[in-house]
Amino acid sequence: MPSSYTVTGLFKAFEDLKVLILGDVMIDAYLFGKVDRISPEAPVPIIAVNKRKNLLGGAANVALNVRALGATPLMCSVIGNDLQGEVFLKLLGELGLRQDGICRSEYRMTTTKVRIVGNKMQMLRIDEETETDLNAIETKQYIDKIEKIITTEKIDVIIFEDYNKGVLTKEVISYVIALANKHNIPTSVDPKKKNFDQYCNVTFFKPNLKELREGLKLEVNPEDKKALSKALELLQQRQNVKIAMTTLSEHGVFIRAIKNDESTDSHHFSAHLRSITDVSGAGDTVISVASLCLALHQDSKLIAALSNLAGGLVCEHIGVAPIDRDLLIKESRLLLKDHFTH
Repeated sequence: MPSSYTVTGLFKAFEDLKVLILGDVMIDAYLFGKVDRISPEAPVPIIAVNKRKNLLGGAANVALNVRALGATPLMCSVIGNDLQGEVFLKLLGELGLRQDGICRSEYRMTTTKVRIVGNKMQMLRIDEETETDLNAIETKQYIDKIEKIITTEKIDVIIFEDYNKGVLTKEVISYVIALANKHNIPTSVDPKKKNFDQYCNVTFFKPNLKELREGLKLEVNPEDKKALSKALELLQQRQNVKIAMTTLSEHGVFIRAIKNDESTDSHHFSAHLRSITDVSGAGDTVISVASLCLALHQDSKLIAALSNLAGGLVCEHIGVAPIDRDLLIKESRLLLKDHFTH
């Protein structure tokens, strides 16, 4: 059944949405330079750095995608009370993103991924991060911040963006899901292995194929639609998930939804043929698009089709970059016209 919106109408409706994004934020840092000699101290290349770049990553990239689509992101996370934390807040300010949902902690480092790029090729990555769960003090501060936002703002959907860095603990996850359900706010999850089975009673759950296999401890053939459907059915039964969708890289996406009348609906969409340059950040784009459609009560078919298209589009760019809204609208008119009213 086509969406009750036109393409233009749907993207216009995105502008009225307010999205709460929870999870692990980070800085994606890059050092670019030229390599033309080997160090006399050790058999390693010397990079003469000529450019530095800091980008928002993790859950912060989801916030950038949400804003690029026209909605208002409210991000809530925990960063360190360190120099990199200052860099992170400065980036938020420069990009016009709200900072009132960010907690500072003396016990954690601000997650930073430093990529060393010499002669246009990544040569090394340095990770600065704390992966332990929030302690009791941090947990209370974080939950209090989330509860304040939910009770004082009109939140249309909550996104859990889990990168296994310890911000989304079992306690935080269960508390926020219960709070969201109490306020009738749909919940959307981009999981990782560690807390996979903690996300119960959520509206939308989006593992990639690797996460689905690890979470269910089950081998799943991405080309076998019956096997995919059974795997998602098992996930939905175990964790009481209304809509489950798995991303399958070059095989597209598969979605399974339980409707209000308890009947089920499933769809597979193949990946659109594109010049794939970099898959970084594609999952962030997919969860952002799907969550906005979820907030507008769109059916599973449109959720899968539009988020699949968007995920493919961002893969045409080098590095992590938010979706180009105008391009997505143009491609939606061209490739998804049967999903919309005219």
